[in-house]
Amino acid sequence: MPKLSLVVPAYKVQAYLAECLDSILEQDFTDFEVIAVDDCSPDASGAILDEFAERDPRIHVIHLTENVGLGHARNAGMEKATGEYLLFLDSDDTLTEGALRAIAERLEAAGDPEILVYDYARGYWDGRVSPNQRAALLRPDGPESFPLSERPQLLDLLQIVWNKAYRRDFVLRMGLSFPSGYYEDAPWTFCSMISAEHIALLDRVCVMYRQRREGGNILKTVSRKHFDVFDQYDRVFDFVDAHPELAEWRGPLFRKMVDHFLTVLTKPGRLPQNARAEFFHRASADYRKRLPAGFQRPAGNLGHKYAMIERGSYVTMAGALGAVKLRQAVRRRARTTVNRSKRNAMGVYYQSQLKLPLDENLALFSAYWSRGVSCNPAAIDAELARLAPNVRRVWAIKADAVDKVPAGVDYVRVGSSAYWSALARAKYLVNNVNFADAVVKREGQVHLQTHHGTPLKSMGLDQRKYPASTNMDFAQLLRRCDRWDFSVSSNRFSTAIWERVYPCSYVSLETGYPRNDVLANATAEDVRAARTALGLADGTRAFLYMPTHREYQAGFVPSLDLERLADELGPDVTLLVRGHYFYGGSSSHLAELYRSGRIVDVSDHGRVEELYLAADALITDYSSAMFDYAVLDRPIVIHAPDWQIYSTVRGTYFDLLEEPPGAVSTSQAELTALLDSGAYQSPDATARRAAFRRRFCELDDGRAAERVVRQVFLGESLTQLPPVVPLDERVPAPTPSDIAPSDSISVL
Repeated sequence: MPKLSLVVPAYKVQAYLAECLDSILEQDFTDFEVIAVDDCSPDASGAILDEFAERDPRIHVIHLTENVGLGHARNAGMEKATGEYLLFLDSDDTLTEGALRAIAERLEAAGDPEILVYDYARGYWDGRVSPNQRAALLRPDGPESFPLSERPQLLDLLQIVWNKAYRRDFVLRMGLSFPSGYYEDAPWTFCSMISAEHIALLDRVCVMYRQRREGGNILKTVSRKHFDVFDQYDRVFDFVDAHPELAEWRGPLFRKMVDHFLTVLTKPGRLPQNARAEFFHRASADYRKRLPAGFQRPAGNLGHKYAMIERGSYVTMAGALGAVKLRQAVRRRARTTVNRSKRNAMGVYYQSQLKLPLDENLALFSAYWSRGVSCNPAAIDAELARLAPNVRRVWAIKADAVDKVPAGVDYVRVGSSAYWSALARAKYLVNNVNFADAVVKREGQVHLQTHHGTPLKSMGLDQRKYPASTNMDFAQLLRRCDRWDFSVSSNRFSTAIWERVYPCSYVSLETGYPRNDVLANATAEDVRAARTALGLADGTRAFLYMPTHREYQAGFVPSLDLERLADELGPDVTLLVRGHYFYGGSSSHLAELYRSGRIVDVSDHGRVEELYLAADALITDYSSAMFDYAVLDRPIVIHAPDWQIYSTVRGTYFDLLEEPPGAVSTSQAELTALLDSGAYQSPDATARRAAFRRRFCELDDGRAAERVVRQVFLGESLTQLPPVVPLDERVPAPTPSDIAPSDSISVL
């Protein structure tokens, strides 16, 4: 029997679940079990739990066949728990370092009390940490353990279950279980605390209580479900009725009940406007029904509110609340005036266009800060033309990039009146980065964020941990992300990261990356055409070298002596070199090297997918190109001579040297040996690539763009979408060496 059983219910928490479980498994106290309950979650939460359970036998997973809610999910976990003590942890929260050891040691020191109460802190999306405002109640003062009657002020702590350890035999003896509903913690917390004969305290923050920016918090949800509070207090007083020895707690519990009613009634963003009077009268009825003999109302303004509820004076209460609303309205008008001034700065023309109706059949596309027609937006554009030809497709292009726009593509110059008109009136806005801060999200507009890579490096809010890598205004970043309606994801790994680092109220589309459709659907003829376009002769091995941007370098400085590498590999090898798009076209550093003929600058090549098809293998460092190229199931070499610097400055989500998609080199000599000997395609490298593909290419089956268009533009449900072809059933495009020699290939 383990000392501690941690019950962790999971529902739609794929962005936070791994962090929660890691915080448990990395504890230095190990005598515990985890009962993880998948509450029929529609996202990847269940699969994440299974993956952790495969790695650690202390995790036991329960998959519920229907969604039962947080309370009943906890009950299901308790039924399987075997530990001496029960702990509950919400799956978006985390334990602090050393928390379980501190809890276990305090339990022993206090003589195994029935309940141990420990501290927590609130952690916010912007990095702020706020302590528990009532933490002083947990300071050691008096005996090691005590009944609640000696410290009744503990009832003023937040009504939560996850800041306590409960002796399991006590829970079973008292018949405690969680009800369904919004406020399921209230009856459990109050009934357990008033029943325990021995309560101990631990003045230490053991839980970080995540304050999500969007979602996951009932206190920010406008709903009639807040009426559930009445049922929960019925359960509390039913418990007291069943235990006459607890009658002394009627008064304190009555006050907690009324305070809770007032909180729901007076706090904004909880009750629908048309339900407030009904809620008030229900609260008034419960007040009179539960009023203990001799109860004294609190003094001051709070006491006046008690009196209004007791008398059922809704008009008086509404008037008082109306005065508060008036003050809030004045503040809102002031903010509106400021915002209007900011909008005026966008330009009179844009403002005039915003007043016109949306064009329901207009879609505006942009990619890489309007540098051209490419990436996921381009693939979605092409599929939209096939499935919904009635939708006009227009691209936003910077003035210095219009000469790169393919023939037949409709575009508007960024900054022009046509551009502002399209931004204001297009029903659909599609981008792989964010639109400018000045863009207004109109009611009825649909913003589709496609992203442009699978994240190895830290992104979004995670970059706060690496200030050397960015000077980003994170609050402004999230205001831009608030405009998103949909976020395209290439795999479950990415979905979890996007939802955590961009905590906004969009819908994640796990479709695969549309830009990779061309790779998944490629044929031998496509491979041959790509090599012909680059002038690659039959029998020539082509290595595509694609290093990424480094924040600590001002420009493109290859970590390889490319000329020497080409000489060492011999005349039958061509190096295709593509610098990161941050650096524009060819760099002067490489100009001389390209004259050798065996080094080809493809930095300005319009379609990177054609380079992938033409290449026999990819050489990269930390670029997201590795995730796309893996769709082809061809060799990938990671050349990472500065991994320690890069991972320290920018931060990464996994150790690329430990989990690479193939062979790894950390020096030019190692790279040359790998390529020259053929070791880059050894069985070990192939096995690593297979594991990598299974993790990151699970959805890239060639129909990602179709899934996006059908969901976003045609409004189809998930059940109507093409099912994902299993990875083992896909047939990648043939490699260049597998293709019969062509009769008409020009040679460099």
